[in-house]
Parts: sequence; C-alpha cells; structure tokens
Amino acid sequence: MSTFAFVSLGCPKNLVDSERMLGKLAQEGFTLIPDAAQADVVVVNTCGFIEPARQESLGVLREMVELKTGGKVKAVIAAGCLAEKEKDGLREQVPGLDHLVGVFGREEIAQAVELSLERAGNRKGRKRLATQDIEGIFRPAPVKALEDTARLRATPRHYAYLKISEGCDRLCTFCAIPQMRGKHVSKAHEEVLREARELASDGARELCLVAQDSTYYGIDLYGEPRLAALLRDLDKVEGIDWIRLHYAYPAHVGDDLVETLAKAEKIVPYIDMPLQHINDRVLRRMNRKTTRAATEEIIGRLRAGIPGLVLRSTFLVGFPGETEEEFSELAEWVKDAKIERLGVFPYSHEATTPSARLDGAIPEEEKLRRRDHLMAVQQQVAFAHAESRVGQVVPVMVDGPDPELPGWHIARTMADAPDIDPVARIKARSLDSGSIIRAEITGADGYDLVGKPARRR
Repeated sequence: MSTFAFVSLGCPKNLVDSERMLGKLAQEGFTLIPDAAQADVVVVNTCGFIEPARQESLGVLREMVELKTGGKVKAVIAAGCLAEKEKDGLREQVPGLDHLVGVFGREEIAQAVELSLERAGNRKGRKRLATQDIEGIFRPAPVKALEDTARLRATPRHYAYLKISEGCDRLCTFCAIPQMRGKHVSKAHEEVLREARELASDGARELCLVAQDSTYYGIDLYGEPRLAALLRDLDKVEGIDWIRLHYAYPAHVGDDLVETLAKAEKIVPYIDMPLQHINDRVLRRMNRKTTRAATEEIIGRLRAGIPGLVLRSTFLVGFPGETEEEFSELAEWVKDAKIERLGVFPYSHEATTPSARLDGAIPEEEKLRRRDHLMAVQQQVAFAHAESRVGQVVPVMVDGPDPELPGWHIARTMADAPDIDPVARIKARSLDSGSIIRAEITGADGYDLVGKPARRR
C-alpha cells in the first residue's frame, strides 16, 4: 500500500480542489499520512496568485524535493495554480519534480501519482497516461464546472467550504486568476444543493460559500443572477445551521438578494465583499467597473436591509499611479465607512497582467507604508466594534479547545469566518467542537472577544 502526504496552499477555493484530490487518492487505495518525510509521494497543491504566494509554493516544493534527494521520499508532484501558471518553467525553478498537474488536471491526480511511483520503482503501473501527459497533466478550463463531491475534508468536521462557481469574467487589471482558472463557470443549482447535502451528512454545520465572483453566479447558465434563489434553497438544507457568503463582487446586488440575506434563517449577517479601492480614477485603472458612489449605494442598501450586518473586505494599496491624495481618500473612507473586517495588501507587480504596463510604479517601501497606515486606521474600527459587543449574549460556534490556554475554548460569532477573522475565547470546563452555544461576551482583547457560556433562563 503506497502512502502519500499532501500540502495545500492558497485560498479556500484551492482547498476545495485539494480535498477533491485527497478523496480521489483515497478512493484509489493510497494511504494519507501526516509526515511528508515518511511518505512515498508528496503532492503540493500550489498557489500562484501573487509573488509572495509563489515564493511560498516554491519554498515548499524545494523542501519536498530535498526530502526526495535525501532518500526519504520517492516522488514529488506539483499541482494547482503555480503548476498551471508556470508549466513551461517550473521544472527549471525546482529541479527534481516528478510530475505537474494543472488546475483542471486534478481529476487525474491518481494517475500522476501512479506514474511517478512507477518511475521510482515503488509501484507496478496500473493506469497509463496518454503520451502527451507523461511530463504533466494540463486540461483546458471546462465549460461545465467540475463536481466537488467525495472530498476528503481537511477542515474541522463542523464547517466546510462549498464552491459554487469557477473562474472569473471580470478581468481586473491586477489579477492573474482568469489566466489560471479560466472564464466564469457556474455549478448547476441542483449540483450545489447535492454537494451541500453531502457536506451536511458528513457533519458540516457551517457552509462557507466561495467562488471567484459569487454575485455573478448563474448568469452563464440561466441568463440572470441566481445567487438569491440558490441561497433560498441552501437555507432549507437539513443539518446546516450557518451559511456564510464570501467573495461577493460589488455588482448584481439586487433587492432580491438583500431581502434573501435578511430573511433567511441560516444565512448569517456577514458578507465578504472585496472592494479593492474607493477612488474613482484608481478603480478605472483597476478595471473594476464601479465607482465610489455605486459602492456606497450598495453598502447603504445592505446595511439598511440586513440588521446587524458585518462586512469583510480587502483593499489594494500602492497600485500603479495611486497618488498620496487618492490613498488619503481611501484611508478617510475606511475610517468613516467602518468596515468591520478588513484585509490590506500591497500591490504585487505581475508581469502577465495588464497593470504591469501601467505607469507610475510605487516603491516597495511606500506600498508597505500605505498598507501599515491603512491597517492602523482599520484597527481602530475593529477594536471599537469588538468593544461594542461587550455585554451582549450571542450565539457562537465552538471550534475547539484553546491550544494555549487550558480551560478555554476557541469559538466564533456569526461575524467571524474561519481562519481569517477574529475569535471569541470562551472560558468553560468542556465544550463540544462544532456545537453552537449562547455566550455572554464579557470583554474585548484587541480584535478578539472574551466570554463565557450564558446562563440558561
């Protein structure tokens, strides 16, 4: 029985691909083990979005190849976005790789592992690849979204990511995702529901909906946005308690969607809406096809229509040509808009994107200064929001014991997505992971909350 280790890098959408590959390998009789140094083969699902992510992926790949060179691993496979983006040069950057599997070659991961181990003399070949696939498996972006069923999940059992579409039609000038993931392709409505029921039967109580552009869902299949209709049906899936919406591009946010988010029983009052900037000229150079006025109108309708809404967003600073005045406008807007959850990233020069041809490059140190300044502005907003929760009794989902504080548990309110948002530390003798309890918030610790189980009345 051959063994494999798996490293998943990048975003939750990539994690869904990883879980699908894990499931495929398990179905083919390979045994997953946690220690790469003890495995026959290591698969690394890479990220190729921006330079820091690429360097992280390259570092992990080189580390795995060193294990192979030292005789501890038989084969190393690079999969996912970096393999797709750098298919013609990745072997030169990481000598010793045994196989490459592109984003849409994931369904054939078992064949790639088989061939790699056969070459290493560790397994008799059972499944042959086509001649053109000997060095790598690269498939064109599908016209029909791939299914994400039969996954071997890497998340805790009580929450799961549910991908509702693949690819993106937006063509923002700074973004290379369409080059790696292709055009937008929605999953069929019934297929999403089938996957949701499968995840619920596997113990998931919270579904985090992910896509490159979730508000665009359905346009390619049905000729109109269908996110609201999908959410209404997901709201009826038995076993699910919380549904969380991520990557909602600020478009196609109609009254039907706002009303659905407000009235649904299981959809939490939380939206992840990447805005990237607020200045009109910068937005035009980014090809975001929106304006400050349109953004404020959408946020106003969401705030008015959904009681207690918490917004998460991301902003990009140091974009080519961004002036000090335009950055100051963004910082002032962040302070006034009070976006509760916010990530800020310095612009990354990507040679294959249209923004690489724009004038007005910003020095790296200035990009970092702007990032730090905007995060300092946001910190005051986030700290004030945390303080405003003190004294409230709110439902929290328990993620598990706090590894650093005995007698405490890590939990999340409806306002907090896994991994990226603050947490609530609950003092209690014993709480079941995945349980939803009512907690009294007794204090705030910076971004995080502190609390205890509320007394039953």
